[in-house]
Amino acid sequence: MHRVARSLAVGVALTALMLSGCTTLCEYVRNGFKIGPNYATPPAPLAEDWIDAADKRVRSDRDDLAGWWTVFNDPLLNQMMQTAYRQNLTLRQAGYRILAARAQLGITTGQFFPQAQFADGSFQRIAQGTTNSNQWNLNFTSAWELDFWGRFRRAIIAADDNLDASVFDYDDVLVSLLGDVASTYVQIRTAQERIRLLENIIGIQRDVLTFIEGQLKLGKVAELDRAQARSNLSQSMAQLNALRITLRTAQNQLCILLGMPATDLTNLLASAPSTSIPIAPDDVVVGIPADLLRRRPDVRRAERLAAAQAEQIGIAEADWYPAISISGNLGWRAAELSQLFTPQSFNGRMGPSFQWNLLNYGRIVNNVRLQDARFQELVVAYQNLVLQADLEVENGIVTFLQAQDQAKNLATSVDEAYIALEVIVAQYQAGLAGVDFNRYALIQQTLVQQQDGWAQSRGQIAQGLIAVYRALGGGWQIKCGPVPDKQGILSPLPPVKPEPAEEIASPVEALPNPPAESLLELPAPAAE
Repeated sequence: MHRVARSLAVGVALTALMLSGCTTLCEYVRNGFKIGPNYATPPAPLAEDWIDAADKRVRSDRDDLAGWWTVFNDPLLNQMMQTAYRQNLTLRQAGYRILAARAQLGITTGQFFPQAQFADGSFQRIAQGTTNSNQWNLNFTSAWELDFWGRFRRAIIAADDNLDASVFDYDDVLVSLLGDVASTYVQIRTAQERIRLLENIIGIQRDVLTFIEGQLKLGKVAELDRAQARSNLSQSMAQLNALRITLRTAQNQLCILLGMPATDLTNLLASAPSTSIPIAPDDVVVGIPADLLRRRPDVRRAERLAAAQAEQIGIAEADWYPAISISGNLGWRAAELSQLFTPQSFNGRMGPSFQWNLLNYGRIVNNVRLQDARFQELVVAYQNLVLQADLEVENGIVTFLQAQDQAKNLATSVDEAYIALEVIVAQYQAGLAGVDFNRYALIQQTLVQQQDGWAQSRGQIAQGLIAVYRALGGGWQIKCGPVPDKQGILSPLPPVKPEPAEEIASPVEALPNPPAESLLELPAPAAE
């Protein structure tokens, strides 16, 4: 029986390979006895070096970017990063997508083995005229489509690639999350600094208005000066209102990133050792552009998706060939239950068979074209993402470098504007000839704009550095272990407390034996 089955299978396989023009016999053997093309990583368009590589502040050496945010030496920011990693719900969603992909891999792997295995039994009371009889039946049936063409093996490879893609998706969500937390934190500190500087100007404007009102009573100034002073003060107050809106909305967004309801973070922000805009170092470690291929999780995810789709081409091409199966049935049939397992009641059958779709009306060839077109689309998407990653790094670098120079120039401008304001206020209060309120108002408004731009440029330095490290794909390595805080840990942030009935088991408990370079730790729900 085994020789007959083997001979039939080999004969059908050789006939199929000779009749079909999709895959030659040599290619079939070279591909590991699988129909269809084997995947190779597509080329990626990358520059040899960064545009600003000659700048001494741009370091091309490779560094561990697992805790890039620690370069700001801000312990509260460090604590927020850890809290976001533990509690962010979007990240947890990505973790469950890994569990789904892993389960799908298990389902697909099971298809490689005998696909049908079942037992059935029955009892019938048969009546024919005045004659009655019983019939007991018990059967075991098995059917196994052999993987001659690699259909099931390619499906397993595709499922494994999709699992890797889901892991890289988790990493990408983590990179974006950490970048968003840092960026929002800098936005908050920048807004606080802009408010502080504006409040200083408002204090000066109020003093000037008080002086003008006193002089107006003495008849030494005109009503026009008081009206203009009130207008300037009201304009600054309105600008202050707008900055407070910016501050509050940024705080609310930070709360969501931390996985908790919108909460007033004023006291927490004030408890930090430093409440100023995080100070970035003068230089930035960027490595070389080729590092993006191994470090950016979204790039790696796009490459894995293309790899998974490449297997679908071979799966589609397998439909050109006959499906070769071995099926069998073992059964017992007897009139009485006590006789069911006697040798006389046994019956069975087993043997090979094949099914070959001959008239498919172009469905198979067009399915192959469809899968190939989808693969080519994913390859182009991967290459385009590499270009986008390079663009994001370049934009972050130029922002970081130019914002440093901009902040220095604006700092000088603000210092000189303060000197000019002090002089003009003193001259105006002294009543010097040729010094009117219009000139004071012009200098004062210029100072408001310059110091606000100065604060924003300082924040932009930090934002530029964050953009660089986010674009480089730094931060996902935190899942491999905690990043030490250089200045110690502050009091923990308020944890999320779900209702007891809605608590969710930690995903890490359901992820035994993670594959290489896969998710080593998923964020556990916050403890009560």
